[in-house]
Order: sequence, then structure tokens, then C-alpha cells
Amino acid sequence: MGKHPQSEKCLRSEVLSISLTGLVASLVSIVVTIETGASMFQLVGLAEISLRETKVRVRSALAQVGVRLDGYNITAKISPADLRNDGFFDLAIATAVILAFEKKTLPGTVVLGELSLSGGVRPVRGVLPALRGAASKGSRHAIVPRANLAEAASAPDLDVRVAGKLDAVQDYLRGACELECASVPFRPKQPAALDLADMRGMASTRRAIEIAAAGQHSILFIGPPGAGITMASRRIPTILPPMFVDEALEVTSIHSVAGLLNSEQGLATNRPFRAPHHSVAPAGLVGGGEPVRPGEVSLAHGGVLFLDELPEFRRSSLALLETTLAQGEAVIIRGQNRTVFPACPLLVLATHACPCGFYGDAKRRCTCSVEQIRRHRERVHGPLFERVDMQIVVPPVDVAQLGGKAKGENSETVRNRVVAARTIQHARAARQKVASSLNTALNDRNLERIAAPDAQGKRTLEQAVERLGLSATLRAKVLRVARTIADLDGSDIVRAPHVAEAVLLAPVFGRG
Repeated sequence: MGKHPQSEKCLRSEVLSISLTGLVASLVSIVVTIETGASMFQLVGLAEISLRETKVRVRSALAQVGVRLDGYNITAKISPADLRNDGFFDLAIATAVILAFEKKTLPGTVVLGELSLSGGVRPVRGVLPALRGAASKGSRHAIVPRANLAEAASAPDLDVRVAGKLDAVQDYLRGACELECASVPFRPKQPAALDLADMRGMASTRRAIEIAAAGQHSILFIGPPGAGITMASRRIPTILPPMFVDEALEVTSIHSVAGLLNSEQGLATNRPFRAPHHSVAPAGLVGGGEPVRPGEVSLAHGGVLFLDELPEFRRSSLALLETTLAQGEAVIIRGQNRTVFPACPLLVLATHACPCGFYGDAKRRCTCSVEQIRRHRERVHGPLFERVDMQIVVPPVDVAQLGGKAKGENSETVRNRVVAARTIQHARAARQKVASSLNTALNDRNLERIAAPDAQGKRTLEQAVERLGLSATLRAKVLRVARTIADLDGSDIVRAPHVAEAVLLAPVFGRG
């Protein structure tokens, strides 16, 4: 393709690509016009600094496959003009130039990918959400980098082809070859690396995380160093229900935009677990940066967000996180651009009872002053504490139990009970026309109707309110947790034992 007939006054082609804002895909039209005349290659419609870099990469890559642009005035118009590039458009622009010279079209096809100077097609972030958006807008075919093959294979309703080099795309456009179809090779399912069976003893902790998983209840762990809180928290995703396909697509899309998928990772099958360090900045926790990337709360969407050493987190970060969790989405505004990421994880918090961690420990003496303990509790009672549904004091691990051969129930057994409890919730929500099926989301009106205890249960609740001084908010939390305990028990009615257990789990740290 070094020489072309110059009798044509103007050659023209159009290729579609995609621009992402968060997980929202926008269709982009790239129209290339080629005229004979002074050598010029200009891109119109990109106001970013990446315009210059894109032009250099595209020109160099085209030269590698024999497309010489000398003697041609080439204009690539990109519209809408206010959308980000992020490397997505390189392959599409080069494809449009080749199509114009070949006098061919590529209808109904979106093209994504960054080019190297040597003509390689490099992977880009966010291929899965981009392809899902393209399919929703009527596209039925796509060409993406081969390194994004596993991810692209998960995109529904699309014929996706992959390419590792620009010359392969060129041959495909000429009809000289077929591009490889994106499909994920069969890989035997690997057993989960973590399992509840590894937790010897810790019966109360195991019970608490089962209840939390069954009703999606946020939980606060309080315990000394080495009590096994982190170990228990990391195993919560293994007892959550398996993800539906739509959930898996959403979780995979978030991680794709964040650049956390490797070349062999396709659709996510395990629920995520995120444990950010307490030094994390607000942007790292809820999202931000330039370009905007999802934060830890969105990366934990559909799974577990674990905040260890809760009092050490910045109060401003926790306040922002509380607002995000209340909305169920992270909203990041940069100038005129508004980016939204889903943010509905199961919240798991952990703290010591005092700064040294040994307050109330029968074997080790607490060295903290009264004032230090007071300040510690004030920090725990920050913005996020009001979102806690359950609280459990985790005792020190009994070392004698660690050497035993007996193991507890494995994750699959507990997960089956969790799934059964959630099935009851879903059926009840559909039957009673409740917006959210999870017990943690029951509003006050539905709560009194769905979680009202029997006569003995009411007396137990009234006694708890009187003796412990439970507020209206805490009373509602007790009822929600009691409803979940009853669901795990397979009971239509919330009974006194369910209420009593829920009262023991009420979040009352440092009160009274």
C-alpha cells in the first residue's frame, strides 16, 4: 500500500469506537478524509494532550504496515469532540485510514485499542464495559487487542475479534485472513484458597459472619491483636451467594476500568475482598484521579470492604465513604464531567477495645489511661459507626484448639444456608412488593410489617430497650438482624430466641 492512484479527489471512511466515562460507554464516530496534496495528518476533535501522542503512534504504526502518508492531506474527525481518548481510538483511526485507501466499509463494528510505534496492538482498560455499551447501542461486531481476549470473550451479544498487530487487521480488512474470535479456553475451576474450615474454634465469630452474609448486615469486630479477625473477614466472600451473570459482568467491568485484570482473567467468579490501609486518601477510598478511576469501595462492590484499625482512618475519608455507601454509588465530579461507579459492598470494620488492644482481656493487662480509652472510643464512633448493624467482641484465640485435628464447617456448607436465607428474603420481597429483598435495607414501615416478632419476642425486645436504653435506630437494627436470624432458622415468625441473639449483636460499643 505504498502507492495509491491519485485520480480520486477525496477518499472517505468512517469507523466507530467507544469512549468510557466510568462504566458508561459513549459511541464515537471517527471519519477520515484523504485528499492528494501537501503531506499533512491532522486529528480534529480531541482537545487533550493525548492528541499529539495518538497522531505519532498512528502514523508510525501505519508506516510499519506499508501505508505511506506522504503526498496526502489526511484529516481524522472525532465526534463527539468532548470525550476522552485514553488510547482507545488509535486502532480505530488507523483502521479508518486503511479502509479509505481500500475503499471499503466496516458497518456495525466498533474498534478499540492502542497502537505501539512498531505496529503492535496494545491492551486498553475498560474493554468489557466498552463492549457492553457498544452492544446496547446496536453494534454487533468488534475488534479489540488480543491481550484483552479473555475479558472481551465475556461480552454478551457481540462477535468480538482480536488482533495483536496492525498488519493482521490490515489483512482482515482486505479479506486475506480472518481475525481470531475472542473465546476463553476451558480452565478447570480451582478450589477457593480460603475456607471457613481453616478457622478452628471461633464459634461466635463464625456465627456472626454467617448472619452478616445472610442479611448483608455491616459488622464491627472488636478484639485484641491476634484474635483472628482478619482471617475471619477474608473468608466472608466464600460464604456469600455466587454471583449472577449481571453481577459478575459489573464487577469485572469495574476492575477492568481500574486496570486490575490480567491478560488471562475473564469474567469474575469470586466476590471481591478489599482491605485498604488506614492511610488511604479519600480519592483512593471512593474514587478519583485523572483520568477518574474507581476507589476501594467500588472495587469491593458485590463483595467485602474491610477496614481494619478503624480509628486510624481519616475522619474526612470515613465521612465521604459513609455518604457513598448511603447512595450506593460513588459520584466523582471533575469540572463538567460526572463519573459514577457502583458501590454496594458488605462493610466489615475492625478495631481494638482500646489503643493497646487488651482492655478487658483476662490474661494481658491494658496499659491505656482512661483518657486514651475515651479518645479511642470517640474515634470509633465516627461517621461510619452509624452504618453498623452488628457488633461482636472476638475473644483471644484458644491456642489449645489450634493443635486439634477437628475442623469446623467448610464455606460451602455455610454458603448453602446463606443462599437459603436469601432465597426466603427474595421470595418475601416479591410476594409483598418490597423494593429491596435484603433485610438490611428494610425501611421502618416495611420493618414493622415483615420483622414484627411474636408476643414473647416483643416482650424480649421491650426488656432490651428498657434495660439497655436502645434508641429507635438501634431497635430497628435489632429487628432487621432478628429477621435474618429467623430466615436462617427457616422460621416465618421472628421469635424470642431470634430477638435475644440479635440484641447480643447490637452495635453498642463503648456505650453505657
